[in-house]
Amino acid sequence: MKISEIFNLEKNQRELDFVDIDIEEDLPLFLDSYFLSLRVDPWSVDAHRTIQSFFHTVIDLYKAGRRKEAKQLFVNLTEPNETCLGVSNGKPRGRGVGTNEAIEIFDNITSSQAIEYGLVGHLEDMVIFVDNVGKDKISDLITNVLRKQLIEYTQSQCELHGIPLTKDVPSGYHWNSTVRKWDNFLTDMLVVEGRKIILVPKSIVAYSYKYTPERYCQHFVLNFLQNEHIRINSSLVKRKKLKDGTEKVWVSKKDIAEAENTFRKDYLREFTKQHPDIFENFRSSTSKVLLPLNHDQLETDGTFELDEFIDILINRLIKVPTGAKSAGEYHRHIMGIMEFVFYPNLTRPIIEQEIHQGRKRIDISFDNSANTGFFYQLHATKDIPSPFIFIEVKNYSSEVSNPELDQLSGRFSPNRGKFGILVCRQIDNMDKFLERCADTYHDQRGLVIPLVDEDFVNILNEIKNGSINPQEKLLSERLRKIYLR
Repeated sequence: MKISEIFNLEKNQRELDFVDIDIEEDLPLFLDSYFLSLRVDPWSVDAHRTIQSFFHTVIDLYKAGRRKEAKQLFVNLTEPNETCLGVSNGKPRGRGVGTNEAIEIFDNITSSQAIEYGLVGHLEDMVIFVDNVGKDKISDLITNVLRKQLIEYTQSQCELHGIPLTKDVPSGYHWNSTVRKWDNFLTDMLVVEGRKIILVPKSIVAYSYKYTPERYCQHFVLNFLQNEHIRINSSLVKRKKLKDGTEKVWVSKKDIAEAENTFRKDYLREFTKQHPDIFENFRSSTSKVLLPLNHDQLETDGTFELDEFIDILINRLIKVPTGAKSAGEYHRHIMGIMEFVFYPNLTRPIIEQEIHQGRKRIDISFDNSANTGFFYQLHATKDIPSPFIFIEVKNYSSEVSNPELDQLSGRFSPNRGKFGILVCRQIDNMDKFLERCADTYHDQRGLVIPLVDEDFVNILNEIKNGSINPQEKLLSERLRKIYLR
């Protein structure tokens, strides 16, 4: 059963920020450290720093001749079955990295001399240059290193959805980047049928793995070698006279690969020592083809077609009564709609985030994960700090007014962010309310954009009709009206 089914969340994967795992079998999804390094949201930045802390500690010890200590850091790597991700057969049991396999990884690092040659500057480079290291082992290694961050993410998602936790459970080992050593602690954890479960953000997982030796060889190494063989007119060069009198000259990648056995990792190590610029080109270009999984890729069981799913969202929204008694229901439903509409630009929702030592609370905060579009432009071109996006949700039967606007803007700060969305059932005079938002903005108290039920219904219908990012268009129009007042 999936987590959403076990705890009767009445939500499907499109409304959830975490991967809705089935605890009875692994999903063939992986954590990709290179993909994680490209993300800009605060959680991912911190996670990547932790990975780099572990990796560079190993490298520093290794280069200092303290190889026994470096090898010892691999002893605490275990088989992580808490995430139910990977390629295990039957019940999740972790297949990528056990302690013996982790020691083998270190021994392969040593024998490859990849560190001595300066080939591995990042953890993911081991997939390219170190024998018997693939995406499954790197993914499991990352899970071990990030166990604390993933547990804290699980705790926040359980609080968000009302999922009970078990107190004083051993966390398992995680990498403590402050003291640069493995650590463990007792904490509240999600335990299902006696098993510890760790939830993983859907924005950081991948089915396919672009950072591979096969892709590096096929599209970069062999491209370079084709030109080289033609330049030196090697025996692999083929020529053909064309009807127009010109000559076609070529070398097939297949012939080069067979002649030089280019797909071996020892060949890639030697090649990269001679041509480091080709590998750097591979690293930089790979960033352009890595994208978060979309909802269709994540929705594996086909519970609802998109049109049916959107109709359900709209009908539920319309049926929620106004007033305090239904505030929780409205809050939960809006949160699901926003997860569906704004993913992958907004991620990791946290409910009732405390600020000012608990004196104030924010209904919902999202991490700003956008690298294009409206939420990216807030800080990139509009000079509006926005690492976090704050959401206030009001299920009032009457209209919101200045107090609600001031409540949200009063929670802004340069470090947390100065942009928020005020969600409510309706605003009769939207132009008048936007004037109030303009006053707040021009007084340098931050930017607030209102969204009402009708806005969400229109956005959802436009998505159903095939529009691309209609929410971006609406937010941009509201922003323009506030700017120009």
